[in-house]
Amino acid sequence: MPAHGHDAGSGLLEWLLPVFALLAAAGAYMLLAHRARRRNPVLGWSRWRTAWCLTGIALLGAALLPPVAPFAHQDFRGHMTQHMLIGMYAPLALVLAAPVTLLLRTLPTARGRWLTTVLHSPPARVTAHPVVALALSAGSLAVLYFTPLYNATTNSHTAHWLMHAHFLLSGCLFAYVIAGPDPAPTRPGVRARLVYLGIAIAAHAVISQLMYGGFWVNIHAPIDQVQAGAEIMYYGGDIAELLLAAALVATWRPDHRRAAPLKPPLPGSGGTRLTPPSTSR
Repeated sequence: MPAHGHDAGSGLLEWLLPVFALLAAAGAYMLLAHRARRRNPVLGWSRWRTAWCLTGIALLGAALLPPVAPFAHQDFRGHMTQHMLIGMYAPLALVLAAPVTLLLRTLPTARGRWLTTVLHSPPARVTAHPVVALALSAGSLAVLYFTPLYNATTNSHTAHWLMHAHFLLSGCLFAYVIAGPDPAPTRPGVRARLVYLGIAIAAHAVISQLMYGGFWVNIHAPIDQVQAGAEIMYYGGDIAELLLAAALVATWRPDHRRAAPLKPPLPGSGGTRLTPPSTSR
């Protein structure tokens, strides 16, 4: 139980700060969406994009506020629920909101060109590579749960919030690389992205099964909590990754630049012959 005075005040502040941050993010997005509609009424801005943004912010609020947040401090099952919301479900919704495209439509021309230059810079290309995104999102889970790192985050507020930030940013990066509607400097084809998504599914399955069996895990929590958390990770991760695959299919657009070669008409079909025009008269 928190003591009266300073502890109670700091606990209230811990809940108020996420509320203000999330409300500010929602307000900023809606303001930019309104500006995009006003600047170009014909093109406008999709209300579905705005709905995805608000959904992602609501999922973050559910993870960072009571009752999930206090439960996560006391029980490993709550931590894993929080991890699923912050690292997999909220990022997919936020990425489908296309925030980069919204910025490009509302920023002045000079700043828009600067943002485009940053997105195509070598550091951005390396960061947005699927291998890097996969290592940061799925590979870091092994580091977190198979080393003393997780136990260290439970004893430090700063480390705890840094872990949340890593979950959110790495989840957004992976969802952006796989199925983001925003422009990307290096985005492979659909088949390659499905392969990377399959690797992520396999990595989550292996980590959760090792966690359930108690192999190599370094988590200071009761066995039943660890096993229940592993089940949440296994089934919750599968659902999130199926949603990501559905988003990939929904946002995929065929490459019209690779047009099929024109075939000459069949004899007697009456079609026009595809021969270059003669320059002589």
